Amino acid sequence: MNTPLTGLDAVREIRSGLPVDRVDEAIRNGLVTAIEVDQIAVPRKTLAHRRQIGRLSVEQSDRFARLLRIIATAEDVFANREKAAKWLRRPTTVLDGQAPLQLLDTDAGAREVEFLLTRIAHGIAA
Repeated sequence: MNTPLTGLDAVREIRSGLPVDRVDEAIRNGLVTAIEVDQIAVPRKTLAHRRQIGRLSVEQSDRFARLLRIIATAEDVFANREKAAKWLRRPTTVLDGQAPLQLLDTDAGAREVEFLLTRIAHGIAA
């Protein structure tokens, strides 16, 4: 179940550390690749260590939850998982030639992507 976390439940889950299984499930379901997780949310070596613990840290959980939230938002906006996946990975001039997914390693970058998705959803030229 890789639905984005929302509300106070999200705060509680993130603060307690998301189970590493959630990362594995997202990769297995094709939402993200292991390389994307490594670059955006949890470095590969750290993830290997976290597997032994079973949970991500608060910071890693927050980054991973943000990643899932943006993916879900893109899927809603484009009403198609494949179109959303292509858009997230395609460089765009609006984001200085970067792919939206590349910006999700920071909160500020994620906000830019969310703003752009909002514009697209409302039919405003992006």
